[in-house]
Amino acid sequence: MQKTRTDTKDHSIEHYLEIANELRPRVEAAADRIDADRQLPVDLAREMAQMGLFRLLVPRELGGAELAHPDFLRILRVFATVDASTAWCINQNNVFSTASSIMDKTAAHEVWDNPEAVVTNGPPSSSARAVPVEGGYRLSGRWDFSSGIDHATWVAALAPLENPAPSPNAARNLDTARLMLIPRQDVKMVDTWQASGLRGTGSFSFEVDDLFIPAYRTYSQADPSWHDGPLYLIPRSLLFATGFSTVALGVAQGSLETTINLAGRKTPGRSRNLLQDMATTHRMIGQAEAILHSARSFLRDSASAVWERARKNHSLENGERIRLRLSTTHAIRMSAEVVDICYNLCGSSAIFASNPIQRRFQDIHVITQHAQGRMAHYETAGQYFLGLEPEGMF
Repeated sequence: MQKTRTDTKDHSIEHYLEIANELRPRVEAAADRIDADRQLPVDLAREMAQMGLFRLLVPRELGGAELAHPDFLRILRVFATVDASTAWCINQNNVFSTASSIMDKTAAHEVWDNPEAVVTNGPPSSSARAVPVEGGYRLSGRWDFSSGIDHATWVAALAPLENPAPSPNAARNLDTARLMLIPRQDVKMVDTWQASGLRGTGSFSFEVDDLFIPAYRTYSQADPSWHDGPLYLIPRSLLFATGFSTVALGVAQGSLETTINLAGRKTPGRSRNLLQDMATTHRMIGQAEAILHSARSFLRDSASAVWERARKNHSLENGERIRLRLSTTHAIRMSAEVVDICYNLCGSSAIFASNPIQRRFQDIHVITQHAQGRMAHYETAGQYFLGLEPEGMF
């Protein structure tokens, strides 16, 4: 039986904020390289792992920080304003690690007893196939969008179970799906990440062919948690959404800062005035600030309500979930609106890679295409407020 870890490390929010603020200038300086190389620099990713930035939401029993979720978002905001890809990976790899609370403890220790452990995952795949065999499963398939796989030590692949006799509908039956934990070196990476934005997330595909996965390294997302902390009561979909919308707001904030800086130096063509002295600029910057702060406040209020409910009552109400779903979607969509305002204000300067607004423009418009930013989430909220049965992810 695994022994409970005795952890004497400093897991205070102040400790991790200090680490984040120390690393922030290095991430900012490396942002163009991260984008061009389509991955976090190996030395930087390793240092972040060693400093615990990929185990902020892992239970203390497994050597993690088990931060309160609002505190985790404070860490995320430090990085989000300088590089969306870095912040995205921090959120993706940390939120997925909350699944450790429903894994077999032997498997959880096998993964997280390594102080540099990072787990990434692949969403459902139509090619996935897991055949039950003695002691485990034989897994085959390909999974896409595995953010941070370059610096990961393990990957998790969601696959429906199939009888040894093949069934044509097995790949679409997720009711019996299980997540399979695989050492990173046991998968083959496939370079499909030719994306226009969030390039530095390195969200490559991976595949396996008839790979044996022992049963203890698998789990269902419906399995009960062995940890009763409030963090592990919140649906992972909403944790992902809150983090990714925080990243989006950081991109918007960074875009505003870039634009305001440029406005004090740029004289637009056929004009004698600086960009900052024009009435149009005044209005557009004012609108952008209002949009950004309104969206940020809505997100903060709804996320705080969910956290406090989970902390005090150990339960969540549908209304709180719906509002968080709505505020996360709205934050992503309004962040894109802010970036578009900034992009338009920058004029021809915005089209060059030398201007950070170009990378941020690409990043935010990839974020809006993610499942967490779908316009359909507004419909879910509308159904709820109309007294109908809401449909969707909440």
